[in-house]
Amino acid sequence: MAIERIVDTSSHEEDVDEQIVEVSLRPRLFDEYVGQERLKTNLRLAIEAAKKRNEPLDHILLYGPPGLGKTTMAVVIANEMGANIRITAGPAIEKAGDLASILTNLQDGDILFIDEIHRLSRSVEEVLYSAMEDYKLDIMIGKGPAARSVRLDLPRFTVIGATTRTGALAAPLRDRFGHMYRLEFYAPDEIQKIIQRAAGILGNSIDESAAAMLSTRARLTPRIANRLLKRVRDYADVNGDGIIDTAVTHKALLMLEIDELGLDTGDRNLLRRMIEHYGDNPVGLTTLAALTGDEATTIEDFYEPYLMQIGFIERTPRGRRATVKARRHISINEDAV
Repeated sequence: MAIERIVDTSSHEEDVDEQIVEVSLRPRLFDEYVGQERLKTNLRLAIEAAKKRNEPLDHILLYGPPGLGKTTMAVVIANEMGANIRITAGPAIEKAGDLASILTNLQDGDILFIDEIHRLSRSVEEVLYSAMEDYKLDIMIGKGPAARSVRLDLPRFTVIGATTRTGALAAPLRDRFGHMYRLEFYAPDEIQKIIQRAAGILGNSIDESAAAMLSTRARLTPRIANRLLKRVRDYADVNGDGIIDTAVTHKALLMLEIDELGLDTGDRNLLRRMIEHYGDNPVGLTTLAALTGDEATTIEDFYEPYLMQIGFIERTPRGRRATVKARRHISINEDAV
């Protein structure tokens, strides 16, 4: 059974259970959205131009690692445009008929947000091509020799697609997006602002030093920052007076086994296995997956991005290799234990 990771960038069941809280933590306008300044500047210009021409926005593709705020940005764009937004996900649209049902219920100017758009099936993608480009929907009526194609007019709408794997997106679909933007990892001071804002919304007092400490453990990712804040808040409520100070934060992070760089036991186990078995030599992804007991895709999606970002793992033609920084960090933490 897989162990749930606090620093996992994917959505947890608790995020669905606490949907009301999660929605309240999300910024609704650009002025509330911390970070991604270059992206906000470009989007502000596009939105102002579209509103001036009284036209819908051109289709937008948002890509980057999970947890950086692609869904939040889509909601902000809709609010800035004053448009309704329909949110769905690639795996949820199983058949072309599912997409047709969604598209025919849109109104002029509406925004359709498709998360994990790279996971759309090919048959659904082909329906989306003409819908995005010509605002037409081609559907087949009947079967066999009596089957005929009918073309329906669609309202002028905007597709906002989100993906963590741009390369997995079919080229014809990718080319139909007029705007393509990458969301970058956040700076520690931006994460600190996000934590302080979220604490205020949750009704908890947090010291600036405690927020700074959490910001260094959040892996430069807002989703993890909010999740860590909630766990520290739980600790403060049970073991203190609800005030999140440096001492409470330190004790909570020790209990969660999250070190000063935001690495958890899973990250350290991965690096330790690489170092113990291969030293500074490269190791293949499938071998690494066998060593750790994780799926290869789990290593690629949830471990590698941040470990590469902080320079602990590097990719070579022969496989992954733990760097000197990683070996030093593992050694220091083992000595501390």
